[in-house]
Amino acid sequence: MKARRHMAIREIVSNQKISTQEELCAALSAQGFMVTQATVSRDIKELKLVKVPGPEGYHYALPDASPPRSSLDRMRRIFLDTVVEITDSENLVVVKTIPGSAHLVASNIDAAEIPEIVGTVAGDDTIIVVVKPTKAVPEVLKWFRSLLT
Repeated sequence: MKARRHMAIREIVSNQKISTQEELCAALSAQGFMVTQATVSRDIKELKLVKVPGPEGYHYALPDASPPRSSLDRMRRIFLDTVVEITDSENLVVVKTIPGSAHLVASNIDAAEIPEIVGTVAGDDTIIVVVKPTKAVPEVLKWFRSLLT
């Protein structure tokens, strides 16, 4: 439901001049989505919508294009070149790298802006990745490990 609503919001702000959250609520309602202003506010934040100036005032727009595919390719290359082990404990993922590479890997993990990752702490060859909620750890591990193939 949320994914469908987010798709609808992207379509609406791409094709209409929506200036307020109330206008977005009404546009979603017209498409059969029953939402509150609080839900729309969260959606705007999650979708990272921005307000841009126009001839008739400010309106919502999609953020600049998502990071280029090369960012994922770069992250995969960095993981392949530097990561030697990935393990977990409770809500922590521990990433072991070759000496001197932990900061580079941690910086790329942070830049990926994965919502389930609260943050990273990097030493010389070890990174602690804090994951919230704990139930998201298997998915984060799966994603990290997919970068190694």
